[in-house]
Amino acid sequence: MFSKIYMDLVNKLGSGEDTVLLTHLKPIDSKEGVILHKYTLDSAYIEGVISPGLDKNSIIKGIETSLLTGGLQFIQNSNEILLIEPYYPKPRLIIFGGGHIAKPLAEFGSRVGFTVVVIDDRPSFANKHRFPEASEVICDSFEGAFSRVMPRRTDFIVIVTRGHKHDELCLRRALEYKTSYLGMIGSKRRVKAMKEMLLKEGYSQESMDSVNSPIGLDIGAVTPEEIAIAIIAEVIGYRRKRGGVKSTEKFNLPEFDEEVIQLLASYINEPMALVTIISAKGSVPRKAGAKMLVWQDGKTLGSIGGGCSEANVIGIARNISSKGGYIIHRVDMTGDVAEDEGMVCGGIMDVIIEAL
Repeated sequence: MFSKIYMDLVNKLGSGEDTVLLTHLKPIDSKEGVILHKYTLDSAYIEGVISPGLDKNSIIKGIETSLLTGGLQFIQNSNEILLIEPYYPKPRLIIFGGGHIAKPLAEFGSRVGFTVVVIDDRPSFANKHRFPEASEVICDSFEGAFSRVMPRRTDFIVIVTRGHKHDELCLRRALEYKTSYLGMIGSKRRVKAMKEMLLKEGYSQESMDSVNSPIGLDIGAVTPEEIAIAIIAEVIGYRRKRGGVKSTEKFNLPEFDEEVIQLLASYINEPMALVTIISAKGSVPRKAGAKMLVWQDGKTLGSIGGGCSEANVIGIARNISSKGGYIIHRVDMTGDVAEDEGMVCGGIMDVIIEAL
């Protein structure tokens, strides 16, 4: 029903844009209603909101808040509800250098949800056999590779080449782009000397402050694997808390089920229901934004956490897929409710179940 909307979402994310999916709901009561329409907007065009029954300024503010915090937002009046879901491109971890630190770093980066790109100018280091976890391995000069990857704002760049000359070249080029993270390996003495040289050449202090170097959290790492852990921990800090681990800005990267979105973007002419966690409190298996597709025969794709709670939701989803509309359902995993159902979590989730 909304395959073109989800295809548009996939395309926007593919181009590296932060995007919101807006779903207009017409409530019948506090829990049930019908879906009016959906559309997407990327962060550059939030003025283009469609607002037949809701205050446009409130919607724009809700979109801005959603993109800033990573949280789902609701705008409503007595006749209509607007659900705002933020989506962010799957972040790329771009590793310049294919040496002994890059190998475990690519593995760890892939495991924690990055699209990993590895770049080196040596064929014996830049190959898929050495980096099976990487989505892309580029064998090219470090200078030439920049035009091939075209770093985006959502990218995370790590410079761990085999020598000072290559590190400096990569740093100079990387500073031409605005990215979510830029880190370079090196001793404090060497890094200090390089930054002083760049400042004398006219680079701003702000640019130098944006470089995380020496790279990684200070955990006393020695081995390549330990250094890779220190680096990926710092990178995660920047991904989860915009501005880095020292930032006070609250940001929670929402759950993102890529397989579900990709399937929604394809045309499927059969009844099913989409389950989305819209709020989560306490100890819950998955957070807001997580999605699951449910077919009428009980087949599923994705998950909202498994267990008895998911089984109950699947039953509701199978029912609503045949009758249409949406329903908001609360999954309570606290106290006696959780004990009776044998749940190990202790939180509450609200989900919206939409017929497709």
